[in-house]
Amino acid sequence: MKNLIQYIKKIIKFFVLIVYRIETWILPVQPDIVVFESNLGRNYSGNPKCIYEEMVARGLDKEYRCYISLEDVNTPIPGQAKKLRRIRFQYFKVMARAGVIVSDSRLPKFIIKRKGVTYIQTWHGTPLKKLALDMDDVSMAGEKDIETYKYNFAKNASTWDYLISQNQFSTKVFRQAFAYYKPILEIGYPRNDILFHKNNAKDIEELKVQLGLPLDKKIILYAPTWRDDEFYGQGKYKFTSKLDFDQVRKELGDEYVFIVKYHYLVQDSIDWSRYEGFIYNFDMTCDIAVLYLVSDMLITDYSSVMFDYSLLRRPMFFYTYDLDKYKNQLRGFYFDLTKEAPGPIVTMTSELIEAIQTYQPEEYEKLYEAFHAKYNHADDGTASKQVVDLIVSFQKKKRTGNETHQEFPIK
Repeated sequence: MKNLIQYIKKIIKFFVLIVYRIETWILPVQPDIVVFESNLGRNYSGNPKCIYEEMVARGLDKEYRCYISLEDVNTPIPGQAKKLRRIRFQYFKVMARAGVIVSDSRLPKFIIKRKGVTYIQTWHGTPLKKLALDMDDVSMAGEKDIETYKYNFAKNASTWDYLISQNQFSTKVFRQAFAYYKPILEIGYPRNDILFHKNNAKDIEELKVQLGLPLDKKIILYAPTWRDDEFYGQGKYKFTSKLDFDQVRKELGDEYVFIVKYHYLVQDSIDWSRYEGFIYNFDMTCDIAVLYLVSDMLITDYSSVMFDYSLLRRPMFFYTYDLDKYKNQLRGFYFDLTKEAPGPIVTMTSELIEAIQTYQPEEYEKLYEAFHAKYNHADDGTASKQVVDLIVSFQKKKRTGNETHQEFPIK
């Protein structure tokens, strides 16, 4: 019976893809249809969310037909956008006609990039760990071998028309790692605009109240990345950490509380109930930028959250219990974290606790300034506005045939 159900699903998928292919032949591209997708449709967040909400703020969601691609269509969305259940019949019909696609991760291989479509790839972070064509091996679930992975990645990247970069460092890496030679918008990340607009006591307190966080304790955000070789299946990774939460609560619980934030690829469902009142866990619907704002410090490892969080100039701690393995076996790095990290690097829970208790910001002031200058120079709180200006600019061009357009920081 199980095999029969799987066979029927394959037949239905084949039929849907055939219909989609026909739709790409017969349906005209509609310049005013804009599709947004964040984190493979797993949540409504990040750069695509902020670009869409800039359109809402300017009333453009009424002028354009906006769609949000989601796995869970019960997710609340502001404005006039319609929600698309990802990889369903209506999704393919809209994708066949969309004039603009905005995504922060790769679209499925079976999506066809049509002539006349503009695809804005926002990406999702400054890279520490090696990417795509720069990788020497691949351990990720669902990937056959490194050469096939690289071929598929380069083919996908060739469909992008614009790529957003957070800094000069990323621009250089993206060119080589993605074999990408089209325009790069070195404007910082739209998802970081909120860090400029709401980094004040009043807004932060309101956010804490909304999230149900205590106002009388300091907040530590723990946001590690995923491990390529620890997974349940393709795109479903485990939450792996050697952090002793019992020890952390014992030593820090009187003064601090913890927020644990998973990477969007992590699919674990962990019961944190025994840490009630100390550990707060927010699901994928909670945008991490809000958690940046309400936290007093960050604990991470090799995640790109370090580059975003550094905009706030708050303490960062690097809990890298598997540094040698991650660096030498899983990914490799673009720079030496041990030399550039603007905060303590530790490998044990006891070391982390001591680093938090004895932290002196002046000890890392020069490192922090260098880090900020290298990775935060483009972020200024206007990235969402600049992307929406771009959408409006080339959409007017398509509608009127006018060759004039605004100038943007294209690299």
